[in-house]
Amino acid sequence: MIAASWLALAAVLAIAVGAWLSTRATIIKDELEATAQLIPVLKENIAGDKPQEASATADQLRSHTAAAREAAGDPLWTLASAVPVLGANFSAIAEVARSADDVAALGVAPLVRVFDSLNWDSLLPSSTGTDLDPIQKASPSVSAAAHAVRASAERLDRIDANSLWPQVSEPLTRAREQLQTVTGALDVAANGARLAPGMLGADSPRNYLLMIQNNAETRASGGIPGALAVLAIDHGKLTLAAQNSANGMGFFSPALPVDAEQQQIYSARLGEYMHDVNLTPDFPTAASTAQAMWERKTGQHVDGVISLDPVALGYVLDATGPVKITNPELLALAKGALPTELNGHNVVATLLSDVYAKIAQPQYQDAYFAGVAKEIFGALSSGKGEAKGLIEGLTRGTTEGRILVWSGSSAEQAVIAKYPLSGSIAGPSVSPAQFGVYFNDGTGAKMDYYVKRTVQLMEECTGDEYGQVKVRITSTNTAPADAATSIPAYVTGGGSFGVPAGTVQTNVIAYGPVQATVQTASLDGKKISFAANRHANRPVGSVTVALAPGQSSTVELTFGKIVQHTEPNVVVTPTVQAVKDVVLASEPAECGPSK
Repeated sequence: MIAASWLALAAVLAIAVGAWLSTRATIIKDELEATAQLIPVLKENIAGDKPQEASATADQLRSHTAAAREAAGDPLWTLASAVPVLGANFSAIAEVARSADDVAALGVAPLVRVFDSLNWDSLLPSSTGTDLDPIQKASPSVSAAAHAVRASAERLDRIDANSLWPQVSEPLTRAREQLQTVTGALDVAANGARLAPGMLGADSPRNYLLMIQNNAETRASGGIPGALAVLAIDHGKLTLAAQNSANGMGFFSPALPVDAEQQQIYSARLGEYMHDVNLTPDFPTAASTAQAMWERKTGQHVDGVISLDPVALGYVLDATGPVKITNPELLALAKGALPTELNGHNVVATLLSDVYAKIAQPQYQDAYFAGVAKEIFGALSSGKGEAKGLIEGLTRGTTEGRILVWSGSSAEQAVIAKYPLSGSIAGPSVSPAQFGVYFNDGTGAKMDYYVKRTVQLMEECTGDEYGQVKVRITSTNTAPADAATSIPAYVTGGGSFGVPAGTVQTNVIAYGPVQATVQTASLDGKKISFAANRHANRPVGSVTVALAPGQSSTVELTFGKIVQHTEPNVVVTPTVQAVKDVVLASEPAECGPSK
């Protein structure tokens, strides 16, 4: 009788405990769902430059995460976490709640306070400079927030999700993915806040070699360095100083040293001509060589190299608004045949096509190109435009590989090397299963303005533990049939380098992931010979393609022995085309069950 009473009491207690834990679970679920619903609201507040609303939203978010954490800290929940097997589920939920609250309290709240303290428009370049003090003051808070979020992400990563209930493991996986994204963004912000003031001349004036890459004559990182200038920055004030062109730099003898691997692939020209330093897609190599060439030629030291192309200049003009060409020398060169006002819509066509049709002499073309760049940077340095648009334009240019930065300071470069902004082909900025497709002009002219390309990765089945990917590159010469006579000889090359006028010759270079091999190459379905090399332990396959006006061709390079079991991605040379039109969605393999 007594035993039965005890059993009944135990059953009642078990039901009560279960009911209590169920209410705690409901609270945690509801509070975390409410938190998730506030995240897009917070993003909208920040994107809309509404600091007060952002602060209020952050407070609401924190109240929800605190409530979830409190529920997960209940004594009975803690006891349940210690129960063998099942307890892992309670422990995982508690860790998600604690991590969410840490992110809200130690990550979101400090960042919103920083956001509230910054006047973004005051951070724009201006004729009097930029007040960089707010960024310097914000740096510790941003770094602390990044550290807190990273610590939370690491705690969640240590949880073994294999033995958890689906109702627990699935939200845990989503939380991990979200924190990884946030961690990456915060690391970028923390490193940017730490480096930006110094690189913008807060401590001492900086001089950077500015390379405007001309996509009409492709090079692996974008295009031939059409215009060169020294960009002087002092407390955020931008000034374009000495200017030159790649042609004006001449031939370097003795050549600057180039490592043997890259010389084997791209020839000694990397160290002999400024217009060939970026035959390699590795921007740190191209930039350090360009720095050394500039210093040898001019005797002027530069602290680093910044590169961008006319498409990126168009993004800047979208933010600053149109720039009127008032320089009498430029107007004289244009002779009324080129626009007197440049904007984000006409700058690419003007610099990469029209200038060659309207200005006959190459040295005057270079002068016009450099003069336009100076006018645009003049508008930028005067504070014209608005911060949000400029940040969006520069971010887009960076994402597309059109804006690249290299610092001569090893400490600064070590941080830059973590991000695609560095243009590195090896190191922390390169994802495990990354491919690369790069183009180098072989025509000796400006015909790439007329070439349209697509690049696609096609995964293939192998039947073993290795991966295999076919890289498909399709190119079309859209120049008119009478290009040899209707397009200026300076653009077609006029046959000067053995390529018929109107034909476009391109060296197509494809990189595979580390440790893989390049196995075969085909052109329009027929196997062809190709050059196989290695660069930084990555396989490199090279094929030369010549296209007459209206002609298309498809090159396929197959990479095998791929050990990285992650989603492949591809980086391409930025061209006149929008990158989204060049890179097509990858085609996954559809492999049947292994026998």
